[in-house]
Amino acid sequence: MLSQKMRPAKLGLLHQVTRSLTYTKHVRPFATVDGNTPRLPPTPSRTRATPVSHDRATFTIRDGPIFNGKSFGAKSNISGEAVFTTSLVGYPESLTDPSYRGQILVFTQPLIGNYGIPSAARDENGLLRYFESPNLQAAGVVVADVAEQYSHWTAVKSLGEWCAEEGVPAVSGVDTRAIVTYLREQGSSLARITIGEEYDADQDEAFVDPEQINLVRKVSTKAPFHVSSGTGDFHVAVIDCGVKENILRSLVGRGASVTAFPYDYPIHKVAHHFDGVFISNGPGDPTHCQDTVYHLRRLMESSQVPIMGICLGHQLLALAAGARTIKLKYGNRAHNIPALDLTTGRCHITSQNHGYAVDTSTLPSDWKEYFVNLNDSSNEGIVHKSRPIFGTQFHPEARGGPLDSSYLFDTYLESVARYKKSQAIFQPKRDSRPSPLLVDLLAKERVGVVPTTGMENLLRMGGAGAEAARAA
Repeated sequence: MLSQKMRPAKLGLLHQVTRSLTYTKHVRPFATVDGNTPRLPPTPSRTRATPVSHDRATFTIRDGPIFNGKSFGAKSNISGEAVFTTSLVGYPESLTDPSYRGQILVFTQPLIGNYGIPSAARDENGLLRYFESPNLQAAGVVVADVAEQYSHWTAVKSLGEWCAEEGVPAVSGVDTRAIVTYLREQGSSLARITIGEEYDADQDEAFVDPEQINLVRKVSTKAPFHVSSGTGDFHVAVIDCGVKENILRSLVGRGASVTAFPYDYPIHKVAHHFDGVFISNGPGDPTHCQDTVYHLRRLMESSQVPIMGICLGHQLLALAAGARTIKLKYGNRAHNIPALDLTTGRCHITSQNHGYAVDTSTLPSDWKEYFVNLNDSSNEGIVHKSRPIFGTQFHPEARGGPLDSSYLFDTYLESVARYKKSQAIFQPKRDSRPSPLLVDLLAKERVGVVPTTGMENLLRMGGAGAEAARAA
């Protein structure tokens, strides 16, 4: 009888979404039809955990300098792309950002770890309060000095203890100024961290370029999941390319329930059930996501639904529109980068984390540049000239701040409200709100996403291991 009371559109969405629930352990055999099912925290993975290592550590840049320091994280050898951030605070948020998957993060701030690592507490929506994902995402951590003694009311462990638990190696006691100078001059470079071993030039074949791997596939949910909002009746579809918790919070807190889909889900087939589509941030080269680009192109051809993209989502939106992307020399990763709004002339201080950018010279005539970086003149946003579609390269939702541009979520949801109202005129019986049964059936957390391995053990595996990682 329940099915007889549900609208056909709801049943269609339920059928289309549940078909992709390949992880049956997340579907209860008997639905309770309860829309308030709590979001359960993921079971912590400790398979990669090691005791905190204080051994000798070597940070090696391929075809570049070698830095000797001391380990304060996991005893694990890894390879990845070395990048740097100038952020002064927010290291728990940065290190759990899925956009850092496969990268060795070098902090320019001289002292890191002084306020420790907070707990995995969750807010009223079941979202992580202090982290951007359930696990540490960076492949490795490099700092000048680490605070082994921490002090903060939210802290429950040290940075070193956290890295060891997550299986991520960390190095201190190196000249990060010299590292950053090299990376700025030579560009982002492949590097590795070796714990307790001397540098061996013959092992150079073990360097693995994460840019050759589809990293989005590794961080994206493998089946849809849902986050309910108790403050509004919007329903937004999120294409999860490695979505940050605070993006979900920014939508849910403004009255939009969210159903997140895998990055390669054919979103154009279900978009008519939603009031808006959102494309999240994520790691790596956007050109790896050809399925996503194709589905977005089909979406823009077949629907007038409002669309917003952030970071990688912004780049994928541009590719779907027909533009091209370029790799920056060393990227932009900081909390203090000025971006100029070309529509108002106002400058915003923004948080950024990306190594690619949109080439605005390739934008079609019905698109225009929205924001521009005042440091390097790279693109920071695009907007359609006549439709409610736009993207930003920076992060308006940055958990570590600043929040100068958070109003862009309001701008997006205003267009969502207009779209929902217009659809009600043409389809009076349309109801985009998620059905209680759909909410109960869907997972409440990312499905099937494994923690970062940081390409570890590749140094021991040699060339064969490197080739296996590239094929992953």
